[in-house]
Amino acid sequence: MTLSARELSIPGAWEFTPQQFGDDRGRFLEWFKASEFEAAVGTPLSLLQANCSVSAAGVLRGIHYTDDPPGQAKYVTCVRGAFLDVIVDLRPSSPTFRRWDSVLLDDVDRRAVYLSAGLGHAILSLEDDSTVMYLCSLEYTPELDHDLDAFDPTLGIDWPTTGRDGSALTYVRSGKDAAAPSFASIFPRP
Repeated sequence: MTLSARELSIPGAWEFTPQQFGDDRGRFLEWFKASEFEAAVGTPLSLLQANCSVSAAGVLRGIHYTDDPPGQAKYVTCVRGAFLDVIVDLRPSSPTFRRWDSVLLDDVDRRAVYLSAGLGHAILSLEDDSTVMYLCSLEYTPELDHDLDAFDPTLGIDWPTTGRDGSALTYVRSGKDAAAPSFASIFPRP
């Protein structure tokens, strides 16, 4: 196997660490391999869109999620720099509803993270020019996509305050992400 897999504390979220092969020319790795992915997760990843995002240090994108159904699964890796990837369980019937977990994605260990449909997703860039690539099971559909406030105290996400080099991070969010609604306004208690 060239990918080792570990399910995170949220069912349906996985961390994949690739085996890297290096010599005097550089490195090679398989960051996604359908057969090994399917063996670990138990289902294939239907690929309909691939995205690339480059961010300055402190850029926080998310929490983003898609109506489920149809839902959007993502397979995410960092090809340059470093990100904290945060997954939030937004499935009301899940035993881990409202919980979050995180994985450091960087250009050293070259981990990837998979999040199944129904999970929210955010990434925080930990250094300038960090680049993330992700495979999506659903094409971008604005009417199905939503935002949730990444700093909502109900979620209690422990966002880092320093970058990979130890310097202080200043969070930068889009206007849409900064105006995202609270958890309680989206998921009111019965």
